[in-house]
Amino acid sequence: MSRFRGLLQASINATKRALSGTWEDLMPPSEKYVFNFNSKDEIKRWHLYSDSEYGGLSSASLEITDGDAKIEAPVTGVFSGNLSFDMDENSTWKIRRSGFCGMRSKKFDGFIDLDSYDTIAMRLKGDGRCYISTIYTENWVNTPGQQEDNSWQAFIYVPSNKWHTTKIPLDSYLPTWRGNVINAKLEMNPSRIVGMAVSVNAEGGVPGAKTGPGEFRLEIDWIKALRAS
Repeated sequence: MSRFRGLLQASINATKRALSGTWEDLMPPSEKYVFNFNSKDEIKRWHLYSDSEYGGLSSASLEITDGDAKIEAPVTGVFSGNLSFDMDENSTWKIRRSGFCGMRSKKFDGFIDLDSYDTIAMRLKGDGRCYISTIYTENWVNTPGQQEDNSWQAFIYVPSNKWHTTKIPLDSYLPTWRGNVINAKLEMNPSRIVGMAVSVNAEGGVPGAKTGPGEFRLEIDWIKALRAS
């Protein structure tokens, strides 16, 4: 189905819903789970990447904790590993910077429509490092011949060793291409989200955050979309 036909069909479906129900029926819930890291099946929806694909020596894993009902500890996901600036001497790749790892969701079956929401919320327990939240949308910004999804990124500072709910307004996400901010006024289309990612770099981030090579650990309970306003 072409993009125009898809938009037309979505408009027709919305009109049908408006004519057949009350306003309350049309309003979506105030929050929506996007990911809930409470089972091993949830882990299968993600894949890992790092500079090791380009000759770097950083490494990462994504696992599910056992949880503990006695102390009300939930089952959660743990994204952890080691950041390194070193390179494999035998690598044919010549990348400018190493020291990064990430976890990216596998592409959705179609897309997720978050047009009724204005905020992404994450319940996290970190290590004092700054992480990056990425939203991938259908390619509307890039040229037609470029097949990469549009990416939108925001920093997340996660305090050490305590649970923290981070809330990021969707309009705070900046358009990026291969990690660099696009210097143009662009607007995300939240109705055509095709994936998400969480990543970490050894360098950069917000002032006061832990930086440099070494171990990292981020525990993730859930990722939600909220209607905060």
